[in-house]
Amino acid sequence: MASSGTFCLTLTVLCITAAIAQTSFVTVECNAQTLGEHGHQSLLECFVKTTKEGADAKILVVTWTKEGVEKPLLVFHQGDVDAQKGYRFAEPAWDENNRNTSLLITNTAVTDDGVYSCMVITDSGDDEAHTSLTVKATYKAPTVLHSIPEKKIPNQVGELVCITDGGYPKGQLRWFDQDGGEWTRSAAMNATKSGSGLFRLSSTFPLLQGSIFSKYTCMVFNASGGKEGSTTFEMPPPSPAELGGSGGLTLPSKVVAPVVVIGSLIVGLLLVLVYRRRSQNARRPSAVPLMDDHQRVPARQSDVEEGCLDDMMPETVQP
Repeated sequence: MASSGTFCLTLTVLCITAAIAQTSFVTVECNAQTLGEHGHQSLLECFVKTTKEGADAKILVVTWTKEGVEKPLLVFHQGDVDAQKGYRFAEPAWDENNRNTSLLITNTAVTDDGVYSCMVITDSGDDEAHTSLTVKATYKAPTVLHSIPEKKIPNQVGELVCITDGGYPKGQLRWFDQDGGEWTRSAAMNATKSGSGLFRLSSTFPLLQGSIFSKYTCMVFNASGGKEGSTTFEMPPPSPAELGGSGGLTLPSKVVAPVVVIGSLIVGLLLVLVYRRRSQNARRPSAVPLMDDHQRVPARQSDVEEGCLDDMMPETVQP
């Protein structure tokens, strides 16, 4: 009988304890999501709420944990706070009577991105809530470089390379011409992650022969599609080789050069003809003293072909 009575008493105590445990007068409420900036402080807000019955509840234990991390980030137990470096209560003078159990991350890093849990145990019950932190980093203003590939590519006279880094999560580089037309599909983008988790983006845009645009703009967008920076590159004047292809001649030069050569030849031939005509005209009066008046050639015969007078002179002169 004694053993039976002890068993019943133990069973009764367990039932009462279970009933008290199920009747909690405490809840933990946290912001569902927090946006943190890389290199800045981030605040994960959580508060302990009690009913009227638990208004005087005393906090016994607080633990902050992160999904995927085995060791707790912060633990309060028996009046002591044990926290990893970079984590602490939002209120420096926190104690067991403070209902603000928010966690402060003093220097947010990419690795802080994730889901967190805050568990609170009081003498009037316990509860746990979850919150997530989304970390972002703003990309630097992009820089644009103009280069000419060492290996010649058909119909390509150069390329523009746009570079930016320091951003998170992975963003995108996009190309636009001076009229707002987008050329991103013609470019090739590459993204690499640094040791700190931040991304470096680079995009190579080919410049084709005969392009009519003088300005191109490279814009960087974050993972949410928001524009974070841009740089406009103004194309330098094209070289003769870029405009004319082989020989380094431009298209106008190829047209003008033959015209100049042909024109020079024509002018030269005209000068030769004029010189010969003047030389022949200068020799005609020299034959006049050799003839008598009645033997001079009639005026109408002076219109014969050039050179005929000289051929006839030896036959008409008297010995």
